[in-house]
Amino acid sequence: MEGAYLAAAGRAEAELREKGSRFLALVIPVTGEAEARRALEELRRRFPDATHHCWAWRLGAAGAERCSDAGEPAGTAGQPILRVLRGVGISDVLAVVMRWYGGTKLGKGGLARAYAGVVGRALRDLETGRRHPSCILLVELPYERLGAVRRLLHPPEVKILEQSYGERVRLLLAVRAARLPVLREALIGPCGGGAASVHSHYLLSGGWKSNLSTGGEECDE
Repeated sequence: MEGAYLAAAGRAEAELREKGSRFLALVIPVTGEAEARRALEELRRRFPDATHHCWAWRLGAAGAERCSDAGEPAGTAGQPILRVLRGVGISDVLAVVMRWYGGTKLGKGGLARAYAGVVGRALRDLETGRRHPSCILLVELPYERLGAVRRLLHPPEVKILEQSYGERVRLLLAVRAARLPVLREALIGPCGGGAASVHSHYLLSGGWKSNLSTGGEECDE
């Protein structure tokens, strides 16, 4: 499948105990940085007694990455978690590991192995799927061209997210990035009646979003 990448499609968790310390890993599907931050804050509230909340995420087809040691020695938590995610090539995913300190220091090597190991266990049970980089198109057109334009929209490559009817018809479309150049040409060309205007297009890290104000990277054509 051209342009598709491996993405988290469900949640998974795993637990590991090492020298009295408890490590709980939760792996969660996310579609952007804002959603990842919300999920992280939710876990902090859910497990307020954990000594550390260490995490890493990978987003989008390009696998944009961030991670945090969250108070553990530098390089012993966030990077090991991230390397596991990177190693399996998964994206649109947040992995958070809560650690409850058990009174015995594990050393840098022991910490890195524990954080990586518990995330690896969780990933064994994680549901995944293939996702295509997607764009949002906001299209305006006269009513008489609606039928012609609808004939250009073929799921799953193109989905209508929202539609409104005022002086002109407004369609909010989710389009696979690989399909974008052909569709834009068709919409403004004879097939679309030459009367459709395409106002904006934004690259989504994953999933379908209907709010243009969320922004994102502009799609390359």
